[in-house]
Amino acid sequence: MPPLTPTRLSSFSFPHTSPLLHHLLPSTATKPTMSFSSSSSSSPSSLPNQQDPQDQNLSQVLKYHTSTKHHFTRYARGPHGLDWANQPNPFRRYLSSPLLPLLHPTSSPSPLYSSIFTSLPPPQPISISTLSQLLYDSLSLSAWKSTPFSTWSLRVNPSSGNLHPTEAYVISPAINSLSDTAFVAHYAPKEHSLELRAEIPSWVFRDLLPDDSFLIGLSSIFWREAWKYGERAFRYCNHDVGHAIGAVAVAVAELGWDVKILDGLGYEDLEKVMGVGREAHFEIPVRAVKGRFPEMEFEHPDCMMLVFPSGGGRVEVDYEKLRLAVKGFERLEWKGERNVLSKEHICWDLIYRTAEAVKKERDLGEKLVVDEFRSSGCCSEGSYKGFTVREVVRKRRSAVDMDGVTVMERDTFYQILLHCLPSGSGGEQKRQLAMPFRALSWDAEVHAVLFVHRVKGLPEGLYFLVRNEDHFDELKKSMRSSFKWVKPEGCPEELPLYELHRTDCQALAEKLSCHQEIASHGCFSLGMVACFEPLLKDKKVWMYPRLFWETGVLGQVLYLEAHAIGISATGIGCYFDDPVHELLGLQGSNFQSLYHFTVGGPVIDKRIMSLPAYPGPNVDA
Repeated sequence: MPPLTPTRLSSFSFPHTSPLLHHLLPSTATKPTMSFSSSSSSSPSSLPNQQDPQDQNLSQVLKYHTSTKHHFTRYARGPHGLDWANQPNPFRRYLSSPLLPLLHPTSSPSPLYSSIFTSLPPPQPISISTLSQLLYDSLSLSAWKSTPFSTWSLRVNPSSGNLHPTEAYVISPAINSLSDTAFVAHYAPKEHSLELRAEIPSWVFRDLLPDDSFLIGLSSIFWREAWKYGERAFRYCNHDVGHAIGAVAVAVAELGWDVKILDGLGYEDLEKVMGVGREAHFEIPVRAVKGRFPEMEFEHPDCMMLVFPSGGGRVEVDYEKLRLAVKGFERLEWKGERNVLSKEHICWDLIYRTAEAVKKERDLGEKLVVDEFRSSGCCSEGSYKGFTVREVVRKRRSAVDMDGVTVMERDTFYQILLHCLPSGSGGEQKRQLAMPFRALSWDAEVHAVLFVHRVKGLPEGLYFLVRNEDHFDELKKSMRSSFKWVKPEGCPEELPLYELHRTDCQALAEKLSCHQEIASHGCFSLGMVACFEPLLKDKKVWMYPRLFWETGVLGQVLYLEAHAIGISATGIGCYFDDPVHELLGLQGSNFQSLYHFTVGGPVIDKRIMSLPAYPGPNVDA
């Protein structure tokens, strides 16, 4: 990265000759630093002893979020370089666990991508064929890439740095030709197979869960991301959980199924269901340290999702009965021992303290609410290229560069944003009713500030998409008074998109995104701005990772929309947090920027050869 200089965004008007852009350009040889020191990651004794536990947890989360911000003069703490000898194995395996092969549904029918935002097809029965298709189109390998010096895999679900901290589990009733009993299994994407972890009593599904339903659990191995990104990795792991939720939601819709996070279950319940809390407990050190910590490769259970037929009427889960049944999972015969991912590690203690703080307690008063499917708006169906769901999800790639020339039609831009709305068409935006956001169990909390560069018929400049209209007044009051807040020309009435300021903002977007040209060379880029501290105080700190999940689901839609119209996209985790807030005029921490993204015409590196996902080379990469 180029040298940086300390700055404040003291002026708002920002054409090329403006003071703001001048402030964003380097003027000295001062380089940003990335420190291994963990001086701000203190032991629990540094927290006020008299604080209420909830207040302590909130303090820990706010401390983590502040400490892991990137600044013009320094980056969040991380390794000085990449320790290639200890790069984590991207494939978790449970050694000696029976392997249950799945099918490769390359020829099974798949609906048009754009159609699942309007209505879902009739639900298919649970079978080895449909379960195979679900995992193949959501969490499996999508390709291998190769150069003369290296070979690595890609997956259907994206991941920061292609490091893939997210693991998946299937908890299902008996399925013919797969398992004669109900089971818990870990998904092994390299083999596209299930590793049988435990057999469970059939009455769990007969008595406690809706008919024709099963569960998918997601967990995170923080070390996989921390190996490269240090303390900021906890953010990226939760982005990836969101991407995985979005990927699963789209794949189940392809089969006529629906999906919902079971937020009435607590952290300990998730550990028991997935069988990931059985290893030796990890003792968090008092500071960041390097050494051998195999127990640090544990999986943090994130969420459990119920998959069930769509359009089948009322769906109920008795959390009290389910919790009692889950308690008995401790007595199951668990199969297999997890593999070792690295020989040596760096433990960033701040990550693990924060993960402790955001553990969700079970909520027996929580009610599973499955709202009626809401179709998304449509203003430019012709923008899509007639791809099926499988074609879009399996050809999705993260662009590494944008061409700086591709131009998007205005109606195509509006169409993409219509699919980014949580409530779909026909009402105010708030409830998460539309694909794929309906998998989430809370109202929309994430908005988007857009940097428009190359959209034909739309002036360059700064725009804002309001995804929960209850927040409109607070957003407008909190942001710069000079913003216009007017609907752009030709904008559909149901799309709450507002023009804030007209200007060429390519250089600005690039500088704010850690000087990455990819943020300025696309058709548009954006930052996802979430309600923050008041929400954490009101709904408890376990909403912190869920805010990142929501940004990941939104990012997944942007990925798929870009590929469905014939271009590409990529997530941007590296950006300067507070300069983004200052640009918008946001003060304090009521709103925070949590993820950036860019959409445009990709530059293809023809030196890299693509190979089929299956059968792939015999390497763990």
